[in-house]
Amino acid sequence: MLLGGRTLAELRAALSEAESRITGGLSPRVAPMAEIRDLGALLQRAGLALPVADSVPLTAEYRDLGHLMHDLRAMGETNALAGRLRHPTRRAVFDLAGALYAERFAAPEGRIRATFELVCLTGWAPDASQPKPLRPGSAQARLADALGTTETGLGD
Repeated sequence: MLLGGRTLAELRAALSEAESRITGGLSPRVAPMAEIRDLGALLQRAGLALPVADSVPLTAEYRDLGHLMHDLRAMGETNALAGRLRHPTRRAVFDLAGALYAERFAAPEGRIRATFELVCLTGWAPDASQPKPLRPGSAQARLADALGTTETGLGD
């Protein structure tokens, strides 16, 4: 289980906009995380059979941006990126980011939402006993018949 690419999308958006408005530029603040399709492809490249990549979004609510950032620090999720700023960020950046976050990602009770995408990867060591995919065109029944609908051609 690991965090996927949609993790902390709200925080990324608020910090990016605030920093670009205040300083005129951006510095990396949240580590890039892989998208689920890329993680699934890694399972295949590793030679695993029957690969499955699944994601579950988990939304947490926080009192404010400071509370969220305190929680992230307590989880060990501080900025360890090599390209990060080497000097303290101006307070105005965090003040504006907090206001933008509250404006755009508020929960009904006035708290802010933070999304964590949990990705679970599963794959098996290849074995001759595992099911093999059928070759294209070898189906014994039509999907349209099983669904009780008429097939519509693509109009090639």
